[in-house]
Amino acid sequence: MHLSRNLLAGKRKYLFALILLLFSSVICVAFSMTGGDDFDIARREVLLRRIGHELLLQSGDSTSRVLPVKKIAENEYQISFEHELTFQPDSLVNTTSRLLAKDPLASDYVVNVVNCGNAGVAYGYAISKNKKDDIITCRGRKQPRACYMINIKFKPGGIITAKTGYLLGSLPFLAFVGFIFFRSVKPRRALPGGQHTDMFTLGAVLFDAKNRRLSINGSTIDLTGTETRLLLIFALSPNETIERSRLQKEIWEDEGVIVGRSLDMFISKLRKKLEPEPNINIVVIRGKGYKLEISS
Repeated sequence: MHLSRNLLAGKRKYLFALILLLFSSVICVAFSMTGGDDFDIARREVLLRRIGHELLLQSGDSTSRVLPVKKIAENEYQISFEHELTFQPDSLVNTTSRLLAKDPLASDYVVNVVNCGNAGVAYGYAISKNKKDDIITCRGRKQPRACYMINIKFKPGGIITAKTGYLLGSLPFLAFVGFIFFRSVKPRRALPGGQHTDMFTLGAVLFDAKNRRLSINGSTIDLTGTETRLLLIFALSPNETIERSRLQKEIWEDEGVIVGRSLDMFISKLRKKLEPEPNINIVVIRGKGYKLEISS
């Protein structure tokens, strides 16, 4: 009993430690993605500069600069230019769609072309992951040359959603690993009877219930867990009839399924291991059960 309790306590500690380790690993992976966030943001800004570069080329300007991309809000960026330019709405839509397709977190965004002088919106459109929700107007109308700034606002939560997805996606795996580990470290069931006695003398046989073995005439015979539980029931009530239903209930009930032939099989195995001592035998009491007979 003490051994079983120690095993149970120890295995629970191992299970708790494993779950804690796995959970900590998931959290660390999620938060370590912060470095990935910085990289994705830097990469996005390069793509935005590339959009500005291509617009200047389409406007016939191959010498002036795209000014530094500004982050004007949490998920909004601004592309500005050194000189005035003109643009075709179709070219702007196609260029931004083609380049931002390289940003896996930029599936939904709104583009507004703002006039530098009065901050009015000269042109705007919205792109969605679901293409039928795209909002694109005034295509085919060339815009006059002027000072423009292009504001691109991304749908918030792209990076956060990805991080959360990694975290939530790992939880079923964590639960599965914990379940498998718990099944694998299922503690031995307590020996029946609630006894603290580990050693029994059965005639000339010494039965060590704690270490699961028999000592007969100087020889040691190992027992399985089921054999130990079965023999212990007999050892606690020698020369008394033990009902078959009681043996099945105490040995197999916790397993959920009771197989009648299993009892006969283990009785046969115990008999074979007790054969070196002729004064001990497990006999059938027909219609009732079994008895461990110990002759004097």
